[in-house]
Amino acid sequence: MSTNQSLVLLNEMATFVKVVESGSFSETARQLGTTPSAISRAIARLERALGTRLLYRTTRKLRLSESGQQVYQRCLDMVNAAQAVMESSGQFHVEPQGIIRLSVPKAVGHFMIHPHLPEFLERYPKIDIQMLLEDRYVDLIDDEVDLALRITEQPSGGLMGRKLIDIDHLICATPEYLEKHGIPTHPHDLKQHECIYLGEQISDSKWKFQQGNKSISVTVRGRYAANHTGVRLSAALQHLGVASLPYFVARHALQQQTLVQVLPDWDFKTYYSGGLWLLYPPTRHVPPKLSVFIQYLADKLAAEPTLFKFK
Repeated sequence: MSTNQSLVLLNEMATFVKVVESGSFSETARQLGTTPSAISRAIARLERALGTRLLYRTTRKLRLSESGQQVYQRCLDMVNAAQAVMESSGQFHVEPQGIIRLSVPKAVGHFMIHPHLPEFLERYPKIDIQMLLEDRYVDLIDDEVDLALRITEQPSGGLMGRKLIDIDHLICATPEYLEKHGIPTHPHDLKQHECIYLGEQISDSKWKFQQGNKSISVTVRGRYAANHTGVRLSAALQHLGVASLPYFVARHALQQQTLVQVLPDWDFKTYYSGGLWLLYPPTRHVPPKLSVFIQYLADKLAAEPTLFKFK
């Protein structure tokens, strides 16, 4: 494609970005003050020029083709670059605005992210937050998500982002439970205790511990398993057993000594530990609304240096 042809299609490229972001031709037409048929013709011109199908359209939704995903990222770079030019021109200041769709694991969203959002919304009155609390894997393009928080040691390839903090887990119980049933001094002692674990798969009942170079795996049992951290926290506080919990969920109870850490000399290892990463699709120019949100979260979590430390 020649430079002249590319310049002619700049409007179509920007329209394509709008269609992907809004999810429909009619909504894009409303935002741009035109008709759905005009939007459809613009997309058709772009597809003809590129020689590829960009969108699959059904009666209910639009879906990007494989090539459409790549073209969308390039076009988005173009739109963001144009925005950056306008902001750097000094003629006017663009206040961060728009909707941020944020995918977050349920417990992380409830206990860690939500408490900081009211201040952010007050600080940036033109930004709206749509937080999607879900533990499933989210495809940022297909699910139309701007940012995703994931607990992982190795972020998915093809995404950009930054590590915010480390997520640690521990096991804990109430002083009342331990007084009645005894305090475990070795991981194997847990076989004699009621243990409250995740219970989503068989491996969740195999608790792993490490002390220096020594690793131990113990198969625990208990009458209560729950795949919600808030429920396991509540069960532990009701003296039902020794619970596995992320530290950020248990920390207030630990500080108030309504829960105490069990086996503090051993590191509790779990598949659900790792770094908390904030990820987004690759782009040369991060929109202002995302830039300020990413920095805000990073600053808030960094301001609590003891939040994820215990023992």
